[in-house]
Amino acid sequence: MLLAMKFKVAATLAAFASPLAASVVTPVSLAPAATTNVAETVQIAPANFAYRLAGDFSKDTTPATAPLRNLRLDGGLSIMKRQVTAAEYAICVNEGECPALASSAMAADRPVVGVSWRDATAYAKWLSRKTGLSYRLPTDEEWVFAAATRANDDAVPLPEASDDPSKVWLARYESESSKVRPVATAPQPTGSFGANENGLLDVGGNVWEWTDSCFIRAKIEANGTTRTTATNCGVRVVQGAHRAYMTDFVRDPRTGGCAAGVPPANLGFRLVLERAPGIGLMVARGAARLLAGAGIS
Repeated sequence: MLLAMKFKVAATLAAFASPLAASVVTPVSLAPAATTNVAETVQIAPANFAYRLAGDFSKDTTPATAPLRNLRLDGGLSIMKRQVTAAEYAICVNEGECPALASSAMAADRPVVGVSWRDATAYAKWLSRKTGLSYRLPTDEEWVFAAATRANDDAVPLPEASDDPSKVWLARYESESSKVRPVATAPQPTGSFGANENGLLDVGGNVWEWTDSCFIRAKIEANGTTRTTATNCGVRVVQGAHRAYMTDFVRDPRTGGCAAGVPPANLGFRLVLERAPGIGLMVARGAARLLAGAGIS
């Protein structure tokens, strides 16, 4: 199983090192959105949706296709309309709250990329403190819900009742290899890949996005239920043209983490707004800012 996990992460890294998969959304001609300090959020109403469980699954000791579940987010979801830009992330860096990135030659109005899970989480915590609201990375379930028809269910059909693990690994390898295609990898202006039916921009474009979901290994019981046997939060689920798994990169191995190094150059993020303030609170904050600007305390 350890070998299978290493293969899964290695295949994911190979896919990120190369351009996006063939299922990438075709760019459309849209003007870049104006850069703001905080990205606009989209409120998605509660709804049912189909969700393919993330992770490695087995049944009767044999690798199995992840189960498909019907889920519902009863409270709906408030999520950023677009990905966080390089300019927005740079403000957090300049204030000493976010780690500086390996590459500083990114267009200010385009998605910030080359960020680790820790970088994205640091930005969410900083933005929460700055605004008084609560921002965080979406779970994989939330991302699929928000992505709607842009979420790609790319479950690998596995050989049934096979006692030969090599056949299963070969099927997975062929599936991962088929996703790698030579397309432009540089982040494009916001809106280049259009909006989905929920109003989210660039979902499934050429920038993958972090989620907060940990990699799991689970068994499928005879009655169809699943039982988690291992959870590895050193590896997170990432989403984009297809689902993948990414190690928690750190730049200094002495600080801990799953792997030292630099995250892929086409990996960014958008955030969920955990709660919306009441109108009274928003008015009070607005008045406080006006008074502070006028020098009144």
